[in-house]
Amino acid sequence: MNAMTPNANTPSAKPAVRPRPQVMKLTDAAAARVKELSARTDSDIVGLRVGIKNGGCAGQSYTVEYAHEVRPNDEVVEDKGVKVLVDPKAVLFLLGTEMDYKADKMQAQFIFNNPNQTGACGCGESVQLTAAKIDG
Repeated sequence: MNAMTPNANTPSAKPAVRPRPQVMKLTDAAAARVKELSARTDSDIVGLRVGIKNGGCAGQSYTVEYAHEVRPNDEVVEDKGVKVLVDPKAVLFLLGTEMDYKADKMQAQFIFNNPNQTGACGCGESVQLTAAKIDG
């Protein structure tokens, strides 16, 4: 037996486990707003839930709501001291997204800087998204 021939007593190499990518990240402004909203609620929440719904002139829109519990299939994102839960149906559409928060004289809102966004309507209420391509 030479050095290149596997030995029956040698354990087979396990495939390397690839770490799961974090679905989303938050800017400092978004994390501060999540903390503020969490402190102001009248009920106990575990964080904010982010998702995607069909509708609007571009076809889809982002949703943000209070999360009172972690559901079994939620993707839990913990970033900058806050927790955001991603609806499992939205994970592939939000992969790589940065959640920001902007406030000016006319409006205040969460902004999603999403590499999977392929278009948006003129009013800014809805977007077109494609699922992220997973190398594998």
